[in-house]
Amino acid sequence: MSDPEVLITAEGASKKFCKDLRTSLAYGLQDLLGEALGRQRGEQLRAKEFWAVQGVSFEVRRGECLGLVGRNGAGKTTLLRMLNGLIKPDRGHITMRGRVGALIALGAGFNPILTGRENIYVNGAVLGLSKADIDARFDEIVDFAELGEFIDSPVQSYSSGMSVRLGYAIASSLEPDILILDEVLAVGDEAFRLKCYQRIGKMMSRTAVILVSHNMEHIGGICSSVLFLRNGRQTYYPNTIEGIDAYFAANEISGPGGNSDGRVRVLYPPVRTVNVRFENDSIRYGDRMKVDIFIDCDSEIRNVEISFTLVDQQHRAVMCYNSVRDGHQFNIEHGEQIVRFQINEVMLHDGKYTWNLNLKRRDSIENIVYFVRAGEIKVSSPFRPLTAIPYLPSASSFEVVLRPSVAVPIE
Repeated sequence: MSDPEVLITAEGASKKFCKDLRTSLAYGLQDLLGEALGRQRGEQLRAKEFWAVQGVSFEVRRGECLGLVGRNGAGKTTLLRMLNGLIKPDRGHITMRGRVGALIALGAGFNPILTGRENIYVNGAVLGLSKADIDARFDEIVDFAELGEFIDSPVQSYSSGMSVRLGYAIASSLEPDILILDEVLAVGDEAFRLKCYQRIGKMMSRTAVILVSHNMEHIGGICSSVLFLRNGRQTYYPNTIEGIDAYFAANEISGPGGNSDGRVRVLYPPVRTVNVRFENDSIRYGDRMKVDIFIDCDSEIRNVEISFTLVDQQHRAVMCYNSVRDGHQFNIEHGEQIVRFQINEVMLHDGKYTWNLNLKRRDSIENIVYFVRAGEIKVSSPFRPLTAIPYLPSASSFEVVLRPSVAVPIE
C-alpha cells in the first residue's frame, strides 16, 4: 500500500523529442496510428530523436520542498510539463496525488484578452473549484497580487511583475496539495519575494513543493533536497548544500579562470593579475578580518568600485562590502598596488564561507575583475545561532597602497 504522505512520484520518467519538425509530425502520426491499433510505442530512438529527460525517479512527501536545478537546456521545463500533465512521458510513470497548483511559465494559463478577475475564475474552474469557492478566496488573491483597480484590466496590459504576482497568488491561494513554481521568485520586487517565502512557509506542512530556480539563495533557503538535471539525467541530493555545490561545479566558466570545483576567476584588460590574501583564513568569532587585494594593471583605471561578498553554504550573502556605498573613492594606478580593508569584529556563525570579488568602473556595468566562489574562509564560534543570517558590520578601515615593495599592515 502506497504512503498517503507521498504526493509526487516519478519512476524512470523519460521524454524524447525530434530535432526536425517535419520528421516529428511524421513520427507523431505513426505513433497515433500505432496506439489506435494497440501497438506499443518503441523505446529506441529513431533518426533525429533525442532524450530530453531520461530515467528520472524521485518522490516528494507532504511538507517537503524539492529544488530542481540545472543549466538551461538540462530538461527542467520538460520534466515540469510532464509533472503538470501537459505532456506524457514516453517511458516510466509519474503520479500526482491531490490538487496541483502550477506556475511553470510567466502568465501561463492566462487568456490575455480576459481581465485579471475573469482569469481568476477561469483558473479556479480548471482546478475544480466552484464559483462559491472562488468567491471566498477572491479578495485574498487580489490583495496578495497587489493589483488593486487593475484587476479589471485585460491581462495583456499587465507588466511581467503584475502577471507573475497574479499567477502566484492564484496558484498558492487555492490550497493545492502540490505546488510547482518555475523561477517565480526571480520576478518582482523584494517585498513580493518575501511574501512568497512566507506563504510557502505556511503551506509547507500540508503541501509538496517543487521549486525551479537558478538562484541558489532561494534553493538553499526553502528546499529540503535538490534534484540536479544535466543533459536530461538526474542526480538526487538529500543534502541541499551538496546539491548547490554540484550546481556551481557544473556551471563553471570555461577557459582561463574556470575550474572544475566551480570557482570562477576572470580578469579583463587592463588588469593583469589579482591575488587576494587574508591575514588568517581561519577566524574566531569576534576577531578582526583583514583582506589585502594585490592588483597589477597595464594602465590607470579611474573611479573604481569594488564589491567583496561573503556567502554561506546555503549561498546566502552574509556580508557585502561595497566601496561606493561606504564612501570610499579611489583610482587604480598603472603597476602594482594593494587595496586593503578590515572588519574589526567578525560575527558569523560557526562554519565555512566562500567569497566573491567584483571590480568595475563606477560609470560602467562591465566587470574588470569577476571572482565567484574564489576562495574559502572558516569561522569558529562557540555560540548557538539565534537567527539564520548572522550579522557582520561593514569595513571599518580602507586604504590603497601604491606600488608597495611589501604589504604594510593595518594597525
